[in-house]
This record gives sequence, structure tokens and C-alpha cells, in this order.
Amino acid sequence: MKSSQILKSGIFIISFTLILLVSCKKEQEIILPTVKDQLVDKVYPLLDTENSRWFFFSSASRPFGMVNLSPDTEIDGAWGSGYRYKTDTIKGFSHIHAWQMSGISIMPVTISETNKKSIYKDFYSKFSHKTEKITPGYHYVELDRYQITSELTSTKRVGFHQYAFPKNEQASILFNLNTMLGPCKNSDGTLEKNSDKELSGKVVMEPTHRRPKPLTVFFKIKLNTAITAIQQDENTGNYLVTLNEPKEKVLVKVGISYTSVENANNNINVELPHWNFDDAVSQSKTEWNDLLGRIEVEGGTKTDQRRFYTDLWHALQGRRIISDTNGAYPDNTGDQFRIGQLPLNENGKPKFNHYNSDSFWGAQWTINTLWGLVYPEIMEEFVHSLMQYYKDGGIIPRGPSGGNYTYVMTGASSTPFIVSAIQKGIIKDDLEGIYQALKKNHMPNGIMAKAGYEHTTDLGGGLKYYIKNGFVPYPIPEGNFGGHQDGASLTMEYAYQDWTLAQLAKKLELEDDYNYFLNRSKNYKNVFDTSVNWMRPKNVDGIWNTHFDPYQVEHGFIESNGAQSTWFVPHDLNGLATLIGGNEKAIEKLNAQFKTAEKLNFTAGTSHAVEGHPEYSRIPVNFGNQPSIQTSFIFNKLGRPDLTQYWSRNVVKKTFSGLSPATGYSGDEDQGLMGSLNVLMKIGLFQMNGGTEANTEYQIGSPIFDKIMIKLNKNYYPGDVFEIQTINNSPENVYVNSIMFNNTDLKNYAINHNDLIGGGRLQLNMNANKYSNHLITSKK
Repeated sequence: MKSSQILKSGIFIISFTLILLVSCKKEQEIILPTVKDQLVDKVYPLLDTENSRWFFFSSASRPFGMVNLSPDTEIDGAWGSGYRYKTDTIKGFSHIHAWQMSGISIMPVTISETNKKSIYKDFYSKFSHKTEKITPGYHYVELDRYQITSELTSTKRVGFHQYAFPKNEQASILFNLNTMLGPCKNSDGTLEKNSDKELSGKVVMEPTHRRPKPLTVFFKIKLNTAITAIQQDENTGNYLVTLNEPKEKVLVKVGISYTSVENANNNINVELPHWNFDDAVSQSKTEWNDLLGRIEVEGGTKTDQRRFYTDLWHALQGRRIISDTNGAYPDNTGDQFRIGQLPLNENGKPKFNHYNSDSFWGAQWTINTLWGLVYPEIMEEFVHSLMQYYKDGGIIPRGPSGGNYTYVMTGASSTPFIVSAIQKGIIKDDLEGIYQALKKNHMPNGIMAKAGYEHTTDLGGGLKYYIKNGFVPYPIPEGNFGGHQDGASLTMEYAYQDWTLAQLAKKLELEDDYNYFLNRSKNYKNVFDTSVNWMRPKNVDGIWNTHFDPYQVEHGFIESNGAQSTWFVPHDLNGLATLIGGNEKAIEKLNAQFKTAEKLNFTAGTSHAVEGHPEYSRIPVNFGNQPSIQTSFIFNKLGRPDLTQYWSRNVVKKTFSGLSPATGYSGDEDQGLMGSLNVLMKIGLFQMNGGTEANTEYQIGSPIFDKIMIKLNKNYYPGDVFEIQTINNSPENVYVNSIMFNNTDLKNYAINHNDLIGGGRLQLNMNANKYSNHLITSKK
């Protein structure tokens, strides 16, 4: 919608509202949402919540907020925990749902003679989805056992609760500070009364297999109701706070910090100085609307639009702030814990936030493109945060937790992310310093040498073999040191990441480094077996893995099988096609894989938990996990854009179109990666190599909407709006027969970054018939 149209619509709504207000007696009953309100209301937070993991679900949360407040129905384990739709019992409202982090679980209760002795162990409550209300930034739920209505919202660092207790009951709040909560045990929880309406305390998140060091979360509590007593249970160590008989709704502010109680209190004072719960909800809704409104879509069904904005909402989820409003943050990268301080601007405010994050493994096909185009300010912050870890601990992480290296997944997955930000002009300063930091990760003793969660050694990644012999052997002859020591996948991953680093070396005119890493990027060829036409693991002596089955999951391949991972050469698809026997044979091979995968809806089951089951794991293309989510756009690069259009539309239709708690991503939605992929497929833009070459290219797919308006950030890009308009679009008209950009014909199915960020209109003429020069080999 053009700005003039929005203005006219707004004038019409205001005028219509005034007419209704004059003609109606009950003015307060008239609620007409604004244009922006409608976007956030399209989000469906319950998507895939039957398969939820600890950091998956979000409700009363701000974008990337330190606080991610929501009810927990399952509390034991990183997987199958948090808010699970089919579990009808609430076990607390906790404030931290992050990568390998959890904490501050509280539960409003009523106390009577019958339950006052057992309340510490028996406090769970049934609830009903029929009365539940969820929207980004807000959660309403009724606790049936206590007849308490609970409402939740938050700022970035403060949880805000509103409770309505039944009359003539003893209103209380249980602080379940010592418990198993999601991925880690909470221990040494303490709570103390500071005044009639204030409390403070701390909880230790014990180490996990992935986060090897403990982390303390400090908190400050402020209430609008006086506290009558606080008592600790000697068995559980948990606390019960009883309240003076509340005559109105009880409001509770919970400010958190990973550095001190004082900073937790300061976070409250800065972010939530008032007590107006409805205002906090409205402010949260506005913040979400502003980010979701960066992309406006027209056309498609109502469900298409709701699912799109749910996907976009997920793209802004999961990864969490760990720094305070004053810039203090926890640094766990060294031998001793320390409190770090982010650099401040001329106004005394932190220049950026510091973040907790799951791996960037797979980000090259997801948030690299989406954030880089639509949210460059977010990409810039994350680059600065990653570099802060380097300044503190000497290594750029691939998935930090609580200021701690976790070594999640494999390779140097942050390299394509940072290089993409540089190539798009988002990061401009200290490029030489950033390059040297990235290079360190690609050399011995860097992060590339470490397998998944390999905290104390650097043998599991097999980097020394990759450098010396040109491939990572399977198995690693020294033994097992971490997760995912799958040599064929590691070889391909390193080769791609080396290519992206080579592009930065080229930009900086470091010719020797460019040639060195470019040469290493060809190592993928060393694990391609021409006798079977698949990527195939080989041992340290160069002998191919015996009894090789390209459809056997893992056994040399990371969270995938050989058929899926054979196509992981995003930097040299023409070279891969040559190995296969030429473009035509490569196209024929991949197209056959898609035909087979279509029978299983393109995913290995409907959740990550079942991917390894025999009936699902043998799928040749899997859009439920990262290793093969780029495959539908490979056809574009090999000269068959019609197959990209056909298969990407089919994947969206069969796999990523529904709105249900039972499914949604059918696999592993790692902190917005799959949500971002969905957004890109639905708007028809994709970057095969993660946007890491100079003047990076976007491949054009088959958008599902009639019009897509991307509002460009003027602080980074010269244009105002980049518009994609489709002519004659429909579920049947999936083929793009001709393309015009700013009234000029495009001869290929791609557009360069520098052209795109100048703004303008990309017009796609759609048809049910493929372009005359292309012959599709799949049945409709």
C-alpha cells in the first residue's frame, strides 16, 4: 500500500469512527484497530507448539528481549519443554527462555488451611485454551485451581504481571527458584524482602553439556500491594510470599540482570517507571507492529497472510539480549567470570546490545538475507556483539550462551553472517581487524577445529586433516571429542565458509589470503565419489566408506543424509554440476529427489524429534532442517528457474502454509532460521551463497502474494521502498514468464543488492505455463 493510500485509509477510519461515536451511546464498546494493529493481530503464536522446545514459544516478550515471559507446562529438558500446547497444566510463569538458559519461575496461588503445608510441591494448576488469549507481547490465562486471572507482558528486561485474585482468599506468590527448569537446573535461589513492596534475589543456572559454566541471574521485584510475610521451605528451598488483602489487581514487576541486583533495579527504573499495565501491553504491541510493518503484503488468503506474519515474527525471536540498559554484561569467556561494559555513545547509552544466541549454522540461507535487507540495524548489532566476544575471549563464537562459548554445531558459521554484513555495507569500520578475527577461526586452534560442544580440545573438527589432505576423515582417527564429527559434511561446510572468507580477503586486496582460502574452498570435490555420484565419507587413508547408503541419516553427514548434503556447495554449484556430469544431469538428479520428497511433504516427519526415524530419515530433500533448505533455488543457478518456481511454491504450499499447534515448521526452528526461510520463499527472494560476494545477488523465485512492500531503512540504504508486484498471480500461476525492474526488462532471474536498495518496483508476470524455453519434467 502506498503512503498516500495509507493516509487516505487513515482519514476514512478517523471519519468513520467519529460518525459512530456520535451515533452510539456506548462509546467504549467501539474498537477500531489501526492499520498497524492489524499486522500484529495476524500473528499466530500457537504455531507448532505441540512440538515446542524451551526457547521456541514466545508470548509476553519484546523483540530479542532479555525477558521472555510465558507460562510453562513442561519444565524438564531443553526439548519438549516450555509451553507445550497439549499439556493442560501450568507449572509456573518463567522469565528466561533462551539458548541453554532458564530462570525466575513464579506462580500466583491462594493459600488455605488445606494446602499451606503442601503448596511448595503441589502448586500446579489446570487451564483452558478456550479462555486463553495470546498475542505478541501479551498472554492472558486463567488458573482454574485458584480462580486467578493472570496477565503477562514485558519490556526488554522487565517482566510485568497483573493478577486478579478471588475475594476472601489469601493471595500469595510462590517463587520456585530451586528447580529443574528447561535446559538447566536452577539452584542457590535466594529471596529477601527489601521493603513492604519490594523483594530481591538471585538464582544460579547450573552448567549444562552445552554451556559449561554457571551463570547467575539477579532480580528485583516491585509490587503495588504490600507484603505481609515471606517464608522459605526447608525441603525445596523455595519461597512463599503472602500479600496484604488486595482490593484491586495485583501488579508485579520483575526486573532481571546477569550482573547485579542494582542493575536489575536500574533496568526497571529505565524501562518501566510506571504502573499502567495496559500501556505496557500497547507499547509492546507498537514495537512489534513497527518491525512487522517493514514488510507489507497484499493478496493471498487470510491464512497466507497470518502465516506470513507469524513466520516474520519468528524471524525476530529466540536470540536474547544479555546486557543491561547501562551496558553492563556477563563475560564468561575467560577463566574467571567478569562483568564487562559495552562502549557508550556521546549520550552515555550503549552503542549496541550484547546477545545470547543459538548457532548461526544455516543462517546463510535465512537471517543473512532477511535481516540484511529488512533489518540491517539488527544485523549490525549482532556483528558488534560477536566481535565483543572476540575482544573478550579471543574467538568469534558460533552460538554463545550467557556470555559463554558453547561451540554449538560445527564450523565457523559466523563468518558468512559477518561477511554478508560487510558486503552489504552494513559494517564499514575496522574491516581489517574483523578479517583477522575471522581468519583466526579458520586456522588451527580456531573455532573451525572444534566439533560440537568440544570445550577443552580441538581435534574433533578434523581441521588439520582438512588443511593437509583436503578433507575431514570419517571417523576422526583420534576418537570422539564432541558432537557432529561427520567428515563429509564438515569438509563441505569448511569449503563454503573458506570461500566466504576469501571474498572478504578479495575486498581488502589481500591477494595471498584470497588465493589460499579460494583454493581451500575447492576441497568439497575431495568427498564427491564419481562412482556413485554422491558426496561420500572417506577415512583418514582416503578409502571410501564401505556399505555406503546415500539415504542413511548421519554416518558422515550432519543432521542429514548423503542425498541431502550432496547439494551443500552454495559457492560453486557449476563445479558440483560438472562432477555430477553436467548441468542437465544435475538438474535431472535433483528434480528426481524433489519428486520423491514431495510424497513426504518435503520434511523428515513433523518434528525434529522424529527426523532420525527410518520412515522419515531417508527423505532425499528435507526442508525441516538446515542442510538442504536451499535446494529449490539451485535450479535457478543451473539454468532452470521454472523448476525453482515450481518446487519452491510446492514446498510453501505443502509444508509451510498451515496454522496449527500440531505443525508449522516440521523440524528444527532454530531461533528464527526456518521462519526467515519461509518469509524469503513467500516473497520470492533468496541468496544462494548467503550474500557474501561483492554487490551480492538475490535470486528471484515465485512470490505467493500480489504485492510485497519492503520498507528500506534510510540509515543504511538510499531507497525508500522496494516493491515486488506480481501480475496474474494465483496458486496455479506459479511461473514467472517475464521480469521488469523499474520499467526495464531483466534478462535473468536475479537482481543485485545495489540496485535493490535504491528502491523501486520489481514486476513479475505470472503464468500457469512454464517459460517457453524451459521444459518441466515433473507432473503437476
